[in-house]
Amino acid sequence: MSLIDLVEEKERKTDLEPFGVGDTVKVHVIIKEGDKERVQVFKGDVISRRGSGLGASFTVRKVSFGVGVERIFPLHAKSVKKVEVVKKGKVRRAKLYYLRDLKGKAAKLRELR
Repeated sequence: MSLIDLVEEKERKTDLEPFGVGDTVKVHVIIKEGDKERVQVFKGDVISRRGSGLGASFTVRKVSFGVGVERIFPLHAKSVKKVEVVKKGKVRRAKLYYLRDLKGKAAKLRELR
């Protein structure tokens, strides 16, 4: 095992709940405001995952007041406190970028039973 692998193993999160593209998740993010910290929840659909190891990241999309909002989260970042799966989605694509063009009920994903 190389030195890089040892450092990465120490920084890697092991308590993450498995999730995939199409799932609706709540991402608990630590927000720093001045000298205070608080946890903010970002709830939306996972539209993509990329990378592996410490460089892995995922994109979450939600519609807030009629405006689509997307955030890219590094999977093993210190600012991501926890990722909670609300419901599993049934999708046939690895990237759900087509959701950007859909509105209302057309943008809903089928739930895995």
